[in-house]
Amino acid sequence: MTVKLRTLGAGVLAIAAAQVAFAPAAVAQVAITGVESVNDRIDDINENVAEDMARAEDAARFGNPEFRPGLSGSASLGYSGKTGNNESQDISAGVRLRYAQGNLVQTLGAALDFSEANNAATKEDILAVYDANYYFDQNFYGFVLARLESDGLASTVDENRRDAFLGFGPGYRIVNTPDMTWRVQAGVGVSYLQDGARNSTTETGYLAASRFFYKINDNVFVTNDTDILKSKTALRANNDLGLNVKMTDTLSTRVSYLTEYNDNRAIRTDNKLGVSLVFGF
Repeated sequence: MTVKLRTLGAGVLAIAAAQVAFAPAAVAQVAITGVESVNDRIDDINENVAEDMARAEDAARFGNPEFRPGLSGSASLGYSGKTGNNESQDISAGVRLRYAQGNLVQTLGAALDFSEANNAATKEDILAVYDANYYFDQNFYGFVLARLESDGLASTVDENRRDAFLGFGPGYRIVNTPDMTWRVQAGVGVSYLQDGARNSTTETGYLAASRFFYKINDNVFVTNDTDILKSKTALRANNDLGLNVKMTDTLSTRVSYLTEYNDNRAIRTDNKLGVSLVFGF
């Protein structure tokens, strides 16, 4: 809200003095009445929606993306601790680094989440991915991919304590037009799995991926992303189908259907329907 003042001098000073006098009370009311909490929750919702919408974007959709040369990135760290009727601690950290040099682009992302309640650990998750791409031209490229996912609290044979993969291979753009792009890549590497009982398996793994984009018109486009990782003892696959619609300059929506398959689980397939709506005014 903007207040227009038609008189200056004493009136302005009076308003400023009133703002200073009531500032501590306003801060206290924010914490007690829940205004701050609802704002934080709205920010969380906005972030989740933005992440869902961003899944449709692909920096390498049409060719070698032009990233800033050299090293760039970001890092974040969060901590919260609670005492009283319940004691808990939560620590989360994330880092994203990118190094671009000519036709070679390397990225590293890592996220850590640790939590404990009443002196007992409730979460010990680590996820890290290294991705390097060398672009020979606008259609042909090579990649190296390393991934590590860790659940420090896994304790049964049905849970994965460590899930890692290191592989490399070629990629190629089959279609590369302004209205449609489709690229595929496939590679070979080493897959490592350790269950909660500390039984581990190391074997050859095969990776395949597909990225498809089709623009129906200036306001509607469809994406379909597929990833498959196959080893002798495991098969994991994800497919993300999305419809993205820009209704007006201020209204956009995305409808997605995510399928996750893992043949090591009792129920092998999980499906998730997502609807995200962004409206500004």
